[in-house]
Parts: sequence; C-alpha cells; structure tokens
Amino acid sequence: MKGGTLAGHSILITRPAEQAAELASAVEAAGGIALRLPLLEIVPREAQQIAAEVGRMRPADIVIYVSPNAVRHGFEWHPKSVETAAIGPTTRAELNLRGIARVICPAAGFDSESLLAHKSLADVSGKTVRIVRGQDGRELLGNMLRERGARVDYLATYLRRPRRVPDNEIRQFENRLRRGEISCITVMSGAALDSLIAALPAAHRGLLQQTRLVTPSSRVLKNITEMVPGVPATLAPGPRPDDMILGLIAGLKQDNTE
Repeated sequence: MKGGTLAGHSILITRPAEQAAELASAVEAAGGIALRLPLLEIVPREAQQIAAEVGRMRPADIVIYVSPNAVRHGFEWHPKSVETAAIGPTTRAELNLRGIARVICPAAGFDSESLLAHKSLADVSGKTVRIVRGQDGRELLGNMLRERGARVDYLATYLRRPRRVPDNEIRQFENRLRRGEISCITVMSGAALDSLIAALPAAHRGLLQQTRLVTPSSRVLKNITEMVPGVPATLAPGPRPDDMILGLIAGLKQDNTE
C-alpha cells in the first residue's frame, strides 16, 4: 500500500443507501474502490404522528440528539431557547448546519457513555430532557439521566430496520469474499453488524474471518469477536469519513505486517 492510501483495495460500505455517498467518496479519493451493500434502511415516521407526540410532551430544558438521522428527521420540532446536546461530532455538525452553534458534545467518543461524562449533564435534577432518536434505541442514556434526577421523554423520529437484501447481492458478496476481492468491510453500528451476520448463511459466516472489519464503535469490536471469533477488526478513531479512512489504512497496514 503506497503512501498511506487505499490504492488497490476494495472497501465494502454497509451504510444505508442514502448515507453511503460521503464515505464512498472518501474511499475513492484515497485511491480505493468503494463497494456498496446497504444493510439497513432509514424510514422517517409520519410527521403528524411526531407532531402529536410532541404536543403531549412537557416543555424541554435540554434536547439530546443521538444520531445525525435524529437531527435530519426530528429538527423540525426543535424547541426554541433550550440547551442542545449531540452524541458525537457528526451529529453536532448536522445541528451546526441548522444554526445551532452551541452544542453539548463529548470531547472524545460518540456514544451514550461519552455524553453522560460531559460536565453539562452532571447536574440535571429537576430538568426535563427530551431524547430524539430512532425507534427502539438504547435505554442507557435515559436511565442514567433519570438516576440523576431528570425527567426524560423520548421522541422517536425514524425507524432503522434491516434491509431485505436481494439474493443476487448476497451471492455477489459471498463470491467476492471467497475470491479475496474485499479488503475491508466498514460497519458503523451494532444494528449493521447484526444485519451483516444475518445476511450470510450460517455455514458461510466463516468467510468473514479472511476480511478485516473496520468500525468506529468499541461495542461492535467487542461483539464481532463474540459472534464470529477470528475476524480481524480495527477500531477507527471516529465515525466521520476521514476517521474511517485512517482506520482503514491502519487496518490494512496491520494486515501487511501479520
């Protein structure tokens, strides 16, 4: 691999179709070949349903967005004059684009644990916190804020569900794995990992052991070693495209030294 680039390497991107372009462009700019296999799909909830739920909620003191999708599909109902928090830098960037300059955000990390460590959420007793998220998200953030004395409301603005991957795409994926034509697979979340494992027949999941997985999530890193032992995996420094490119380059360098 020359000059720290992805030249000559095919990278499989598993993000939802409408969110894959930025990472694909970054892979290609680094000299790689971007392959796409969307494993999840994002479906916005009906605006009338969301509006009705917001109308029944208590006025919020703090609004937390747990993903860029939460901003894209929920900012329409953002209250005025509230503190605003983001789970990580990509979510904060979406808020910045919509005119929210001051955002509570972890200095490092991009998960519930990192956000909970922020000093601005240390004392929330008596405050109402609205968590904007997808349907059936993690409960850790809300549970911990309640333990700190906050009143917590959830506002689900979209559904994240496994995509029904056509049989021909599955066969093409398997064939590329067998021929060693995929250098790395990017997996951004636990839900994407679950869908990746489910996409392959149980007898063929061992094929993943010959292809490096790159993820920004320490939980995904832990889960993959439990679900398919022996899969080489690398933790990228973050979820942004530039961070993922650094993780891909680091992982491929590791492969070259093993």
